[in-house]
Amino acid sequence: MSRNRLIALLAGLTCAGATHAVTVFTDNFDADGLGLNNVPVGWSVSGGTVDIIGNSGSSSLFDLLPGHGAYIDLDGSTGASGLLSIGLSLVAGVEYTATFDLAGSQRGTAETGTVSFGSAGVSYALGSGDPFAPFSLSFTPSTSGTFTLSFQNAGGDNLGALLDNVAVNSGGTPTPIPEPQTYALMLAGLALVAGTARRRGRAH
Repeated sequence: MSRNRLIALLAGLTCAGATHAVTVFTDNFDADGLGLNNVPVGWSVSGGTVDIIGNSGSSSLFDLLPGHGAYIDLDGSTGASGLLSIGLSLVAGVEYTATFDLAGSQRGTAETGTVSFGSAGVSYALGSGDPFAPFSLSFTPSTSGTFTLSFQNAGGDNLGALLDNVAVNSGGTPTPIPEPQTYALMLAGLALVAGTARRRGRAH
């Protein structure tokens, strides 16, 4: 076995088990028009409303946390907070992680609510002045199909938690990672093969 082939095999072993995150969906709402009771492109809102506020670059509307572009007020201006949701096509057996930034209302009210991703869910509780902070929620579907990512603020006082930078990434298809003993046996075997090849080369 040549030295180059041996190096290639060792590199392959080193990479075994590596996974590559793939972005399935992303939205920072900066491309949406600002407005009260507005629906971001590609999303749906049911049971109430949400607002798109912040700064779009050319205009601003209730820019409560400057420097973050446009973002969602999860309790719109109708006295009923809407369920903000989007359907995503996912593959069975692959773990997907939704990441998103949440902030408090910035208007004197503490906020609670839920985030759902497929059959997974998490609750949030935010103080009024809490800045944007990252959250995540993972879900592995048992069948391939369309699954919903949704955000629901509790209450209906027209003052909701703020949402920005939503993304969904897949972890790729995991490759089993050999145990350390397996690596040792593989490397010993490769060394033996390389040594045999060198002896044969000298014999000719």
